[in-house]
Amino acid sequence: MPALACCVDAAHAPPGYAFPAGDSSLPFPVPCSPGVPLSTTSTHTAAAASENSSAHWSPSLSAALYKIDGWGAPYFSVNSSGNVSARPYGTDTLPHQEIDLLKIVKKVSDPKWIGGLGLQLPVIVRLPDVLKNRLESLQSAFDFAIQSQVYEAHYQGVYPVKCNQDRFVVEDIVRFGSRFRFGLEAGSKPELLLAMSCLCKGNPEALLICNGFKDGEYISLALIARKLALNTVIVLEQEEEIDLVIELSKKMSVRPVVGVRAKLRTKHSGHFGSTSGEKGKFGLTTTQILRVVKKLEQAGMLDCFQLLHFHIGSQIPSTSLLADGVSEAAQIYCELVRLGARMQVIDIGGGLGIDYDGSKSGNSDLSVAYGLDEYALAVVQAVKFVCDRKNVKHPVICSESGRAIVSHHSILIFEAISSSSTSAASMTSYEMQYYLGGLTEDALADYRNLTASAIRGEHEACLLYADQLKQSCVDQFKEGIIGMEQLAAVDALCELFYKTICASDPVRTYHVNLSLFTSIPDFWGIGQLFPIVPIHRLDQRPGARGILSDLTCDSDGKIDKFIGGESSLPLHEIEGGGAGGNGGKYYLGMFLGGAYEEALGGIHNLFGGPSVVRVSQSDGPHSFLVTQAVPGPSCGDVLRVMQHEPELMFETLKHRVEEYCHHDEDSDDGDSDHGMGSIASLANSLASYFHNMPYLVAPCSVTAMNNSGFYYCNEDDYNAAADTSRCEDEK
Repeated sequence: MPALACCVDAAHAPPGYAFPAGDSSLPFPVPCSPGVPLSTTSTHTAAAASENSSAHWSPSLSAALYKIDGWGAPYFSVNSSGNVSARPYGTDTLPHQEIDLLKIVKKVSDPKWIGGLGLQLPVIVRLPDVLKNRLESLQSAFDFAIQSQVYEAHYQGVYPVKCNQDRFVVEDIVRFGSRFRFGLEAGSKPELLLAMSCLCKGNPEALLICNGFKDGEYISLALIARKLALNTVIVLEQEEEIDLVIELSKKMSVRPVVGVRAKLRTKHSGHFGSTSGEKGKFGLTTTQILRVVKKLEQAGMLDCFQLLHFHIGSQIPSTSLLADGVSEAAQIYCELVRLGARMQVIDIGGGLGIDYDGSKSGNSDLSVAYGLDEYALAVVQAVKFVCDRKNVKHPVICSESGRAIVSHHSILIFEAISSSSTSAASMTSYEMQYYLGGLTEDALADYRNLTASAIRGEHEACLLYADQLKQSCVDQFKEGIIGMEQLAAVDALCELFYKTICASDPVRTYHVNLSLFTSIPDFWGIGQLFPIVPIHRLDQRPGARGILSDLTCDSDGKIDKFIGGESSLPLHEIEGGGAGGNGGKYYLGMFLGGAYEEALGGIHNLFGGPSVVRVSQSDGPHSFLVTQAVPGPSCGDVLRVMQHEPELMFETLKHRVEEYCHHDEDSDDGDSDHGMGSIASLANSLASYFHNMPYLVAPCSVTAMNNSGFYYCNEDDYNAAADTSRCEDEK
C-alpha cells in the first residue's frame, strides 16, 4: 500500500515495540491553510525553534504571563534565578531580604542528615512577617484617612477567627496587633473560648466581638469574658437573644455591652453578597431593632447598647457600594443615639476584598477595584458625613477584615509528579503499515478518504473522516473483528492527522501530590479561583498547557479553571518523567489561600492536611529561618478522625501476619531477620504505614526512610530540626 506508506512515514515509535527502526520524526505543528498539503517539518526544526524562543525568555516574561505583578504585589515577585520570591515586608522589603520559595522547599524536604527537616510535601508555608505587614498596612490606611478627614475618633479592627483558627495565626495577630488595640471576633462557643484565651495576652482595650447564633451557654460564656475584664460585646443576630442577655446578665450580676447586627437594604449582588439585603440570613430589621431598644429601656439597660454592626458581604467589589452600605448603617447609628442608646462603635463587618487575579476589576468576584487606602477613606468619609449632618459624635470605627489580613501570608506548595495527555501513542511507519493493512475494506475506504481530504487541505472533511474511521474501528473492536494493536494504530494515525491540521488538543493533565478537597475546598465548593503558578523554572518558557489532577479517586478532584478566564495553565515539561523518572521535580504554589481553606478542608479519601512550616525573614545565609515545622497528619491520625482505632487495627493485622507468614520465617534459611517475609519485619512495616502521611513519597526519598521502608519522626523532632536551622542562620 504505497499511499499508506507515504502518509505515515512521519510517525514515531512508542516504547515497548520491537519493530525495526524507521523514520521517527514527527511533523512540527504549523498553521495550515486550505489547499496546502500536509507539513513535513522535521523535529530538528521544531527543536531549533523551541530553543530559540527559550533563549529570549526571561523571569519578567513569566511574571507577566502568570500575572504575578498584579495579584502578587507587593509580597511576591520572580527573582533573577527564575524562582518565586516572597517579600516579607511588602514595598519596604530590601533585595537581600527576599525569600526564595524554592530554597524553603529544599530546606523543608531535604533529609535531616544533610541539613533539611525531612518533611513530606504538600506543605503550607506561613510567613508571619507578611501577616504583620498586612495588619500594619490596614491600620496605617485608616490612620491616614482619619487624619486627613479630621475624624474625631479612632479605628480598631478585629480579626474573625473563622477565616483561619490556627493557634499560631491567631496568636500572631493578637501579638502584632496589640499596639493597635486589635481584637478578635468569634462566631461559635469554641471560637469564643480560643479568643478569650488569646486576648488575655492582648491589649485590654481590644474588642472581643461575639457574633453568630447564640444559646444560653454562648451568652453565659460571653458574660464570663466580660467578668474577666475582656472588652466583650454581645452582638444580637436574632431578636429573641436579647431576652437571654437580660435574664442571664442579671442572674450573673454582669453589666453587658450589647450590639445589634442590622439587616441593611444595601445589597451586594455578587456571589459573596448572598446573605446581604432585606432577605439576608443574618441581622435584625429596623422594626426588630426598635423592639430591642424598648426591651433594654424597660430593663434599665439602654446604656448597655453601644455597638451597631452590619455586613453586606465578603469581597465588596467597589468603594461606591461600600460607601452606600456604610452611609445607611451610619443613619441607623445616629437614630439609635437619638433614641437614647449610649452608642460608641460602628462595626462595618467584613468585605475588604483582595485581588485574586490581578485585574483590579470591580465587576468580578475574583477582584476589587480599590486598595487599602481607598477602602479606609471611603469608610471614614461616609461615617463622618452622616454623623456631622446629624450632629452626632464620631464613633470608633471597627472592621472585621479576615480575608484581607491572612490570605497573603500562607502559600500551599505541592509537586507535580507526572503528566499525561489524551494523545494516542505514536508508531513508526512500519508498525502502522503492518497493523492498518489488516483493517476491513470499509475502514480502509475511510482511511483513503481521510488521506485525500488532508492532501487537498479540506480540514473539516479530514476531521469528519478521521472521526468516522475511529468510530467504525471502535465498533469493530467491540465485535471482536480487529485487535487492540490495530485499534491503537488507528488512534495514532488519526492523532497524526489532528496534529498536522492543528486540530489536536495540546492540553495535558498534570498529576499533583495533593487532595483538592482537603487543601483547596473552595475551588470545588463555590468555584473560587486562586493564583497557581510554578515556583521555579520561570526563566524558561513553558512548553505545555495543563490542568491539574489530584490524588483522589473523585472526578471532581481536578483544577481546570484558572485566573484570567483560562481553562488551562502554562506549564513546563516535567524533567526526568517526574517522580517516576530520574529525580526531576516540578513544584507549584497556590497563593492567597490563607483564609478559609484550612478550616473548610475535609479528609476525602482519608487524605489529611499538609505539613506546615513557619518561616521568618532572617539575616542568615538564605534570608530566612524556619521557626516551626509540623508534619501533616499521619494515616493513623486521619483514621482516628473517622472513629477507627489504629492501635486495634494494627493488632488485628499483626495477628494476621503471625497466622499466615510463619512458614516464610521457617523457610528463610537463617536470614529471616533481614527479609521482608519475616514476622517482625512485616509487623514493623505495617506499623510504619500508620505513622506516615497518606500522600505519595517520591522514589528519591527512599534514602530518607527508616528500616521498615519509611521515614518517620514526631513533631518534636521536626521542631528540634527547625531550632537547628535557626542556629545555623543566626551564625
